[in-house]
Formats: sequence, C-alpha cells, structure tokens
Amino acid sequence: MNFDLSEEQEMFVSSVERFAAPVDVEARRKLRLSPTGYDRARWQQLAELGLIALAVSEAAGGMGGSAVDLALVAEALGKANAPDPLLEHGVLPALLLERSGAHQALEGVLAGTTIATLAWTERGQRYSLTAKGMKAEQGADGFALTGEKTMVMGALIADLFIVTADLDGETACFLVPRDAAGLEVRAYRLADGSIAGEIKLTRTPAAARLTLDAAGLNAIAADMRLYAAAEMVGLGQRLLDDTLAYVKEREQFGVAIGSFQALQHRLVDCYAREEQARSMLYRAALTDRADAAKWQRAAAGAKAFIGENVDAIAREAVQMHGGMGITDELAIGHALKRVLVLTRLFGDIDTVLAEYALAA
Repeated sequence: MNFDLSEEQEMFVSSVERFAAPVDVEARRKLRLSPTGYDRARWQQLAELGLIALAVSEAAGGMGGSAVDLALVAEALGKANAPDPLLEHGVLPALLLERSGAHQALEGVLAGTTIATLAWTERGQRYSLTAKGMKAEQGADGFALTGEKTMVMGALIADLFIVTADLDGETACFLVPRDAAGLEVRAYRLADGSIAGEIKLTRTPAAARLTLDAAGLNAIAADMRLYAAAEMVGLGQRLLDDTLAYVKEREQFGVAIGSFQALQHRLVDCYAREEQARSMLYRAALTDRADAAKWQRAAAGAKAFIGENVDAIAREAVQMHGGMGITDELAIGHALKRVLVLTRLFGDIDTVLAEYALAA
C-alpha cells in the first residue's frame, strides 16, 4: 500500500509547519499566559490557511478534507508543539454546525470571525454525552436553558457556546451566544495552560436548536477521538526528537549520556511505541466510515492505544531531562501537558478502551 502523501496533503502539512515555526517555547508560554489563553488575530490567520474549512464539505463552504487529511494536519500541529486549539474550536464546532445544517453560524466559524466551543461535560457524568443536569424548556419565544456545564474549553475566548441539554428525556444541542442573558462563566487554567471554565445558565434563551441527535453526537465524538490521537502522535515525535538531541549533548562522567546502554534501550522502546502509534493512527483513519459502528470502534481503539504509548514516551522524555523536563522552560514540558489534556478529550484511556472492548 502506498502511504506517500498527495500533493494537497503535503501542502497542508507544510502550511502548518510554516505557521507554527515562529512560536518557540517563550512565545508559546506568553501566548498561554494571555487573559484568554490565546490570540484572536492568530486564530484569524489559522482560518485563512483553510485549516478549519478542511473539516467541512464543499457543499457547506469548506474544502471537503478526508479523515486522513485532518489527521495529518493534527499530527503536524502536534509535532510543531503548536498552541493552536484547532481541534477544540475549529474542527469540532465546524462538524457540529455542518451536520446540523446551521450554515449561518458555520460561516463565521470557517472565516475565523466566530470562535465556538462545545459545552457538554457535567459533574458526575464522567465522559457521557447524555445531558442530565442542563435542562431545556420550550416556550412561546423559543427555548430556555437552565443548568451548569464544566470543563468548557476556551470559555473566555468563545463567542458562541454549543450547549447540550436534556429536552423531554432526549439530548439536544442549542446555540447560546456569549452575551446571552443569564449566562455566567467561571474560568480556570488547564494543565497545558489553556483556559477552560464552568458555565451556569439561568433561563438563558437559546439562539437556535441544532438538528443533531445522540447518534450524530457519538459520530462526531469518534471523529474527535481520532484527531486528538493524531495530535498526540505528532507530540510523541516531538518529545522523542527533543530527547534524542538532548542525550547527545548532556554529559555525565565525561561522556554523553546517550552513550549509556540503558538509556539507548529505553529510547529504542520509545521509538517503537511512536511507530506503532502512527501505524495505529493510519489504520483507524482508513477505516470505512460508512459502517458507523466499525468506525467508532476503530477511533476508540486508536485513542486508547496512542494515548497510552505517547504518555509513556512523554514520561520517559521528562525522566531523561530531569526536573527541568516538567517546566515550561522546555518544549517537552509543554508537550507533556498537552498530552495530558488530549488523553482526556472525549474519554480517558480507560473509558475509550472499555468502549472498544464492548464493541469488539
């Protein structure tokens, strides 16, 4: 089988590499420490590259990228250790809005003028997509939402919240603008420096209801698991590359520590883990999406496998760098913390592994 990239795929990967290249460790740290955890001007540039549009069909105004195309872009972002939340605020809302036919809201997301986020996590619900605490009521003027959501990524920079809520025993999705009445946000930082938050709605009017059911949400969650796994593959490569460079320079007892056989064996193990992770990624990305159950199972298995192995690579990288490896002074510190967030996006390792086992 030919695994060479097409001309279009090479173009997108190169665009990501050029876009992320100027953001070194210090620039990344300063960007994360900004009041909203990101820069809207940079997001506009990312949108202009077509990276968000890649997730949407041409009929909806996008570029009609495949799962492999998006996985390659996510992997390139990971390898560059980029701070850009393309998955959370680009790909995810674009998929939600396109598949529900909300083309007017989608237009702003694709252009980069609207930053959207999904508010779906509730206390005591772990990673369940079923809304229970957030309630929706229909009145003469439309829908009103009451309840709380936690772990809402990009809570301070988002212009639009896509909120899941219980409507007569079924989970439905609603659009809530940031300036909607009765909406309160309490923000906090995640491990990777990005800002998430809890939102509280008190009879908050929804701008619209999306035509997206539970099956549609599950399908999009599977997509996001695959793309999160792809970014982790890129992060794993960056962690391995930086560690290899470090052990060739760091000396102990007058010789480079990379000459120690014990460290060589551990690095070979990391290399094998990274190659296996990449193979698993492409295997899952090439799965026939027409079979929804098979596709969701493949995405869950890939995320569990890749998350476990890249996490192991990250911890070895920190061990070989010593205490400074965990700090924000080195790229591997940022990469490790991003891996910690991605392994928990739409289900941690144990959760997705259990789903894979049940579906097998």
